[in-house]
Amino acid sequence: MKKMNKLWVILNLIFLVIFNVIFFVLDGIKYNASTWISYGFIHFAYFMIVFTPLLIRRSKSAAVFGFSLYSISIVYFLIELVTGIVFIIISPEKYTVTLLVQLSIAGFYGLILISNIIANEHTANSEEKRQSQISFVKDSSTKIRGLLEITNDKDVKRKIEKVYDAISASPVKSYRELIEVEYNIFQGINDLEDVIRDNNKEKIISLTESLLTSVNERNMRLKTLN
Repeated sequence: MKKMNKLWVILNLIFLVIFNVIFFVLDGIKYNASTWISYGFIHFAYFMIVFTPLLIRRSKSAAVFGFSLYSISIVYFLIELVTGIVFIIISPEKYTVTLLVQLSIAGFYGLILISNIIANEHTANSEEKRQSQISFVKDSSTKIRGLLEITNDKDVKRKIEKVYDAISASPVKSYRELIEVEYNIFQGINDLEDVIRDNNKEKIISLTESLLTSVNERNMRLKTLN
């Protein structure tokens, strides 16, 4: 186990050790059902803080997601700790009230936590979709720009520049309906690279014109989908 992991384990155990030592050593505690219910919920609340990192969606906004989920779990733990200690001290003979209160607090915590997780998932999915949309224009433009460096023919360069300008000026937004035409554009760029390396000017002109048509088609269809 790495040193950092060992330190985290030790840090997580500090509260459990101190709380359990106090709980079992302190005089005057009645170890009835109400006490054990509160004891269990306090530990549950603490373990939820420990396991909160497993609920954080990996994305560009992971730090924001983590802060919100940690805040919810920490607030729940503090409320549960106070509530649990009160019930442990009072130690009511009938456990019904203790159980209902503890379940209500835990249920409210669960609703808030799950709602935030769902919201985080939605945000993360939107970020991924946005990144995917940006990638089409970015990757295509980069690929086309690279083709300009492997030819010295001025006419060919002008043709490639037109394709580059058309793609660079294209909206980054996309839809599923455009997947096929965008794939064809990617494939056309790869084919263009091959014919440029073969120095086949006739095919270069044909492919650049075909690419311009595809890019314009994509942009026109995008307008109708917006």
